[in-house]
Amino acid sequence: MVTATVPPAPSAKTNRIGLEMSIYKGNKSTLCAGCGHNAISERIIEACYEMGVEPHRVAKLSGIGCSSKSPAYFLNSAYGLNAVHGRMPSVATGALLANRNLVAMGISGDGDTASIGVGQFVHLMRRNLPIIYIIEDNGCYGLTKGQFSATADLGSKLKTGVVNDLPPIDTCALAIQLGATFVARSFSGDKRQLLALIKGALAHNGTAMLDVISPCVTFNDHEGSTKSYSYVKDHDEPVADVSFVPFFEDITVDYDPGTTTSITMHDGSQVLLRKINTEYDPTNKGAALQMLTESHDKGEIVTGLFYVDPKRPNFIDQLNVMDEPLATLPESKVRPPKEVLDQVMQSLM
Repeated sequence: MVTATVPPAPSAKTNRIGLEMSIYKGNKSTLCAGCGHNAISERIIEACYEMGVEPHRVAKLSGIGCSSKSPAYFLNSAYGLNAVHGRMPSVATGALLANRNLVAMGISGDGDTASIGVGQFVHLMRRNLPIIYIIEDNGCYGLTKGQFSATADLGSKLKTGVVNDLPPIDTCALAIQLGATFVARSFSGDKRQLLALIKGALAHNGTAMLDVISPCVTFNDHEGSTKSYSYVKDHDEPVADVSFVPFFEDITVDYDPGTTTSITMHDGSQVLLRKINTEYDPTNKGAALQMLTESHDKGEIVTGLFYVDPKRPNFIDQLNVMDEPLATLPESKVRPPKEVLDQVMQSLM
């Protein structure tokens, strides 16, 4: 009798910390088929897997809107919280002050950020909190039937024919001006660029703000929209070809000398920017703002890494917060005893 032997099943591929890709996935998306937000979730999954991010250290934070559903679709084992509409930045700030060991990832929309939440966005950018802040930008309120958002371009049209007569808020220009230290824009349909930028954001030790043009297939993907798939593809002007080399891989540059800018992040990773159409310096804040202004006047949608400052201390370091997470400290360490309070009161008399 001949016994057939069944070959063992091939072992699943794991990343550098021994985790399979499935660990980084989330629930099945309930967003519209073809929604750009789903492509962003897929790139987040890839970036976290390839970078070896520990899912249990990630805090996924969002506000309200279609974009705020996205955290359910990646990193199931991470912490997650939907804040009040437009108030995610303050919740993220509190979470990181309580536990600086968290990897904070805020997912917002153009309405959640640039309309009801613009005040909180402004203060988050100026503080340089160590957070990855992704705006899923479709130029409309997809959850409430497609009205214009504050990032909709002047002259763009709704499906109903209504024309937008208000100028847009450029969240990238605003973030650079206010103090964010990693500012970029990408397109949900550009897998390679978006993946590299998210990896760079993960390696950054400060506020990494990514504005991702993410077409709404239901309300804002028609002729006349400046946030549609076809419009963005036709008007996309990358400032550089973005590559990323993490600290745990050999650092090699495969571009011709003199054509590539290499930016070293705080952990030793490198963002490589290969020049395309211009001699652009992403460490020059003034040049970044000028480039965004000029491209807007030309009707171009520039993408890529606009500005980066890997050396500026982040908000947690500026406050001299101790290394041990405040949330884990016993009451005896965080609450001054009565005699100390009495001394303080006595000194004020």
